[in-house]
Amino acid sequence: MSSTTINIPIYQADAFTSKPFGGNPAAVCPLAGWLTEEQMQNIAMENNLSETAFIVKEQEGYRIRWFTPSVEVDLCGHATLAAAHVLFRHLGYTGDSITFQSKSGRLTVTQKTNGQLTLDFPADHFEKVDDPPAAIAEGLGIAVKEVYKGRFDYMAVADAQQTIEALRPDFKKIATLKSRGILVTARGNSCDFVSRCFFPQSGIDEDPVTGSAHTLLTPYWASVFNKNVLTAVQLSSRKGYMDCELKGNRVLMSGYAVTFMKGEIIITI
Repeated sequence: MSSTTINIPIYQADAFTSKPFGGNPAAVCPLAGWLTEEQMQNIAMENNLSETAFIVKEQEGYRIRWFTPSVEVDLCGHATLAAAHVLFRHLGYTGDSITFQSKSGRLTVTQKTNGQLTLDFPADHFEKVDDPPAAIAEGLGIAVKEVYKGRFDYMAVADAQQTIEALRPDFKKIATLKSRGILVTARGNSCDFVSRCFFPQSGIDEDPVTGSAHTLLTPYWASVFNKNVLTAVQLSSRKGYMDCELKGNRVLMSGYAVTFMKGEIIITI
């Protein structure tokens, strides 16, 4: 039986940070054509990062898909930022803005003069949950002020940044929630709001920085502060920094990315 060897370029970039070893690492694989879903899932599992992005050139822009080590997801911010960074910095993309088609519709990433990249994502809608699942309080181990639900996640509002910093979640209990995961947020000490994000349902106990979560966090905090331009920090051990803006039914999220590694995947099939 004959075999075929596939060589796939791979880049790893840290997103929502201006220096290596911060923010959220993502793998980016530019493809000439789509692999099978099983092959992409296996690559993501082998990479063992919170997300691996696969991109294919189309007539207008690119199509992007995102895989955690265990599942394909509908939306991912940091891996989209990383993919745009790779196109701008390594693959010779010369425009100011990149268009990605995705399971969540049309997404754009624009390069700013200061080197930041701005994601343009659809805003999520938050609805208050009057009788939240017990797994939220039990899983977080804190008394939360309010609980909301968006398209993907629950969002719990805590009393202070220090409470979020001290969280030691029970991931087994959080994993029982019927959602992608849970976001925990509070007013920030040196920024408008802070957060931590837990997704054991998707094979990621704590995500270092979560762009898609800010499509829910930004509209909520915009309503609290009565302003549309906000600064945010995600308080994982790696920390992530972004500037957020609610613009109609879209959320703009700006941050930096840095390349950590580039290489080649060799698969024999």
